[in-house]
Amino acid sequence: MSRRSNGLVGVWAEAQRQQQRQLEARARQQREYERQQRAYQQQLVRSRREQQQAYKQQREADARRRTEELDAQVAALQELLAVGCRAPAFRAASLSRSEQLEPFAPGVLAHPVPMPDPNHYQAQGGWTAGRRAQAQAEARSRFEHDWHAAQTAEAQRQQQLAQYQRQYQQWAEAQLSDIRRHNAGIAEMTTALRNGSDPEAAVEYFSAALYASAAWPEGFPRQVSAAYDSAARHLVLDWELPRYDVVPEAKAVRYVSGADQDKETARPVTQRRALYREVLAQSVLLVLHDLFAADEFGALESVTLNGFVDDHDPATGRRAQIFLATVMASRSVFSGLNLEQVSAVDCLLDGLRGQLSSRPDQRAAVRPGRRPDDVGNGVVTHGGDEEPDLLEMDPLAFESLVAELFRAMGMQAVTTQRSNDGGVDVDALDPTPIRGGKIVVQVKRYRNTVPPTAVRDLYGTVQDAGANKGVLVTTSKFGPGSHTFANGKPLELVSGRELVDLLHRHGLRGRLGTGVRSGAALPPQRTSPDPQPGADPDPRTGDYSVLGMSWTGGVALDVCALVCHGNRVLSDDHFVFFNNLRTPDGTVRALPPTAPDKAAIQVSFDALPDTADRLVLVAAVDPAVNPEADLSGFTDACIRLLDPSRTEQGRLEVSDGRSGETALVLGSFRRRAGGDWDFVLGGKGYRGGLEELVQDYGIAVA
Repeated sequence: MSRRSNGLVGVWAEAQRQQQRQLEARARQQREYERQQRAYQQQLVRSRREQQQAYKQQREADARRRTEELDAQVAALQELLAVGCRAPAFRAASLSRSEQLEPFAPGVLAHPVPMPDPNHYQAQGGWTAGRRAQAQAEARSRFEHDWHAAQTAEAQRQQQLAQYQRQYQQWAEAQLSDIRRHNAGIAEMTTALRNGSDPEAAVEYFSAALYASAAWPEGFPRQVSAAYDSAARHLVLDWELPRYDVVPEAKAVRYVSGADQDKETARPVTQRRALYREVLAQSVLLVLHDLFAADEFGALESVTLNGFVDDHDPATGRRAQIFLATVMASRSVFSGLNLEQVSAVDCLLDGLRGQLSSRPDQRAAVRPGRRPDDVGNGVVTHGGDEEPDLLEMDPLAFESLVAELFRAMGMQAVTTQRSNDGGVDVDALDPTPIRGGKIVVQVKRYRNTVPPTAVRDLYGTVQDAGANKGVLVTTSKFGPGSHTFANGKPLELVSGRELVDLLHRHGLRGRLGTGVRSGAALPPQRTSPDPQPGADPDPRTGDYSVLGMSWTGGVALDVCALVCHGNRVLSDDHFVFFNNLRTPDGTVRALPPTAPDKAAIQVSFDALPDTADRLVLVAAVDPAVNPEADLSGFTDACIRLLDPSRTEQGRLEVSDGRSGETALVLGSFRRRAGGDWDFVLGGKGYRGGLEELVQDYGIAVA
């Protein structure tokens, strides 16, 4: 019994020990878990503390950066005059345009087609005399076939090269004519300046000198009204000055961590006012410096300058020109000043005996000196929003303005009667010998692109009236169809942007749209829904054209489009082909063709990205359908310009394909300076197919 009892006790004791070990293990695990939890919480606290510290440092750095920007802005204002005096003086030569044109570059057309070498056509095989004779005949036949094919290809190349040379010569002659006409006008202006005989030329030249100055910080206004007294060689001008908000209201920025926000320290009112007066005085002195420095003709003996701000009059609450500074400076006195060392305010008030508002921040005005209207000659104004909006102008007033423009250009011009005018708004007569004559002018105050039908109507009017030329003037743009129809005909198309430029070059005023300064492009009207059935609506593609392409020959081709800036596609997504049927904005997309076209592409020219200046059309052999084919059968090709109803507006002929090439640039539509689009014939071919072609335009092919 005692041995059995001892055995049970041992078992019980072992069980107790096992239980104790398990309890201790669980206790150790619990302690380890609690340790890890404490470590995690400590790490979390450290991480949060580090994040908060990093966030605080970032906010403090941002506050320092903003303070540095304020300091830099103030420093630029304080150094305005000194920096401007170091800039090179304006010269009339800078207005001239170079006659150096882009050289003739025919690409592969410059290389003759290689003729077959008879040494490469040796007879192969033949153990008997008869078989050798047969092999020689076959070799000779292959050589003759390839020689005739090469001769045909060479003749075709020479024909295409000659055509391309003629087109380039026509383009070059037109460019040179325009450049020489421009330079002749500059030469005429400089002659008038030397003689002191043309007040308008003097005003235009010195206005250009002010606008060309790079010393003015971004955002400074540049509105000027001026007149020139030839007898006294005295220029009188009103020049717009910056408003009070040009001086930063804040002096420094610091980050307050407790409130988690930036706090600005205000610049003291007296300091801000003093700095603003300094800026106004520097601006007046810099204008005088630019004018006298630009006078390489001895046309200026003295200048009267009235500086104003375009702001609300505190007395009436209405927008007005409030004059804050005025001065009359003679060349002899001004040339004796060392402007980089003067105190601008003291120089203006004491050195030149001018006037400067004592409280310009409160728009306390001074009495201006002699005004441009007091001179007696015509006052020329540039800049400012007081110019008439051509889009909102009364139709009769707009026609009268166009007639006045033609008269300012040296022609005789009158507006016609409203009824029975035969489609003519202005009758003009150019007295220039040989190239002058009767001109009929039509005026279209449009917002959307002028349709080609208007250009066709003008051509009919020119023929009916027996005129030498027809001119179509609009406030909008012309599409490729209009330029295609006008090419080679006695027609001239003047877009809205070109019209504004002409008005200002001849002393007249006009702008396009509210808030759009002169010379700015008219924003495209994008209000129509997407016309493509089944496609996602896109208001950017409302005003669009369809390019239908046709050719003879049975080879299967892929017609593609690239939206480019220069010779580089904007992105891979701006390459429209069989695997990408539209650009991201939907302005260019592939369409199913309708007979007689074999391919079609829809383009919203006005809605293309601002960075895009070319739309390139290309054709390439489809290797999946015709793996052995080339473009030798690609002939009689043309591009039809169609409106949304698929009505044909014009045709563009393109180059034929060549033997051995499998891809071809058909041509490109290029944006003109006025915003219109012209078509330039292509012709460059590629033996490596579409893959080699797109690499030329910056697309990486994996």
